[in-house]
Amino acid sequence: MFHSGLRLRLASFAASLCGPFACGWPVLRSGLLKALFERKLPAGAFVSQSDLVELLDIPIQPLRDALRVLQSEGVVTIHARTGIQFLNPDLELARSTYQFRSIIERAAVRHFAETGDAGTIKQLLDDHNELIQTIEKESVTSGGITASSRERVELLDGQLHSGLIQSLKNPLVETTARRLKNYVTLIRLDRLTTAPLALRTLREHVEVLEACRDRDANKAENALSSHFQAALNRILGMC
Repeated sequence: MFHSGLRLRLASFAASLCGPFACGWPVLRSGLLKALFERKLPAGAFVSQSDLVELLDIPIQPLRDALRVLQSEGVVTIHARTGIQFLNPDLELARSTYQFRSIIERAAVRHFAETGDAGTIKQLLDDHNELIQTIEKESVTSGGITASSRERVELLDGQLHSGLIQSLKNPLVETTARRLKNYVTLIRLDRLTTAPLALRTLREHVEVLEACRDRDANKAENALSSHFQAALNRILGMC
């Protein structure tokens, strides 16, 4: 059975997810991921399938389908006759995820540096530099980073890395990258984005983008490799 706190969070999640009608598995899959990302469903939670069916008030088949997809994506493990274990990100997952991202995106950034749209690169650079200036001002005036700027950091991070992946025009790579992005989101759940950390991330992005603007594939790849290593070190608490 559910812990009472978990039951209350999932009850709220269920009310917002399905409304008066049963959900199909794609909606359930997205909803369960959202519940994890918003901490309504704790990472590492172990729940029974029957409790999920009862609480979400849905037929068992769409839930089974959604859980099978999430298991194929590495987000849950289905234990026969016992329950569902949601992924609990640890340091090994962080290392593996960033190593895999580095392998994929190093090829992508070389391609982006050589063929990427100049206007897109310029816009990303301008947006990054503008946000750097904004956060620097916020650090002086309020002593930290605002929620709005924190959201913009996440947005620009997504735009840069998804842009690199999409430049390859490879559906298999894009599917793998989306799975890795889910891992990254879970890994970062307990990390507070402070102004210094946000500025380091943005400046590392700028180095990558400046190399792409200059059509220097080697420099772009080196900058991206350094960015991933620094990002992993930040997660591990090494900087």
